Amino acid sequence: MIIVSRAPVRISLGGGGTDLPSYYERYDGLVVSAAIDYYVYAILSPAKDGPLQIISADYRTMVQRPICEDLIWDGDLSLPKAVIYHFNVRDGVTVFLASQVPPGTGLGSSGSVAVSMIKALAFWCGLDLGPAEVAELACYIEIGKMGMPVGKQDQYAAAFGGLNCITFAKDDVSVEPLNLPLNTIQSLQSRLMLFFTGTSHISSTILRQHRNASQQGEPAVVKRLHTIKELGLATKAALEQGHLQEFGDLLHQSWLNKRELSSNVTNSLIDKSYSTALEHGAVGGQIMGAGGGGFLLLYCPEERQDAVTRALENLGLQRRDFAFDMEGMQVMQAVPWQRAPYSLERHMFSDTKPGRAWVSA
Repeated sequence: MIIVSRAPVRISLGGGGTDLPSYYERYDGLVVSAAIDYYVYAILSPAKDGPLQIISADYRTMVQRPICEDLIWDGDLSLPKAVIYHFNVRDGVTVFLASQVPPGTGLGSSGSVAVSMIKALAFWCGLDLGPAEVAELACYIEIGKMGMPVGKQDQYAAAFGGLNCITFAKDDVSVEPLNLPLNTIQSLQSRLMLFFTGTSHISSTILRQHRNASQQGEPAVVKRLHTIKELGLATKAALEQGHLQEFGDLLHQSWLNKRELSSNVTNSLIDKSYSTALEHGAVGGQIMGAGGGGFLLLYCPEERQDAVTRALENLGLQRRDFAFDMEGMQVMQAVPWQRAPYSLERHMFSDTKPGRAWVSA
């Protein structure tokens, strides 16, 4: 049996940072995000009487474990190993992972890795898990089991796809698709620009600072996150009312607040690139993810995009075209194979209380 699954990465349109448990467990969080058509692929193939192997094209590395040995989920490829460990896969299987975006560039690719792997391994074990189940399990493994200082928006965006307002509370996650007519979606997509700065970042360092500041109730950071959440709610309203110019302005205001969360969010290249984009006609934008590098998202009228593109390319940035992904995670190919029964209840959330997740109509 060969299983091929994929999960999209995402761009954050508002509210980013309020999806960290250290914030939403106290104040509730809200994020507006969109899945885009860059994907993380997981390919599972049997290796009869062979070891368990994980191969990563992005990191150009491989880990291998004989069938008789336990898999320790640390070191290289710790997240894929943790996912496999959770499903208790012990017979010979090769897992090949590849992403269409570089890791550490702010598009939530680690969440997409977890979602893509979980969807594939669930099929491998005879389960067809829905988006909410996959997303919550991905969060459980990354945050609950591995202790990663990450939020929940990446996993939910990858699992559900589309353009959504995702709200977070201590025990609940709600995914509400944005109520947008097709012409608004098309106009928004045509006015968003994505540029790769050429650098990556270690998001855990920045996110750990945000987490610690929220946990300790640092007034300046908490106040900024409150403002970012309010801007996220205003972003949802502006988009649903078709006020795209207002959306661009809100994106700009979100960036002004986000860059004050930590000195590591921005740098001289990001600041120069952003000011240059505004000078040439962009309305607003922000660096994706925790900051420090990766992808810069801009809202810009179509007639000014050539000028912005030339100016940023002169600074060394690369424009990447994209479209919204409306499908979310998918199993692209699967040939059924009789396997031993797998109990989701037995393995999922074995030592922590699960949060509920649902889709609002």
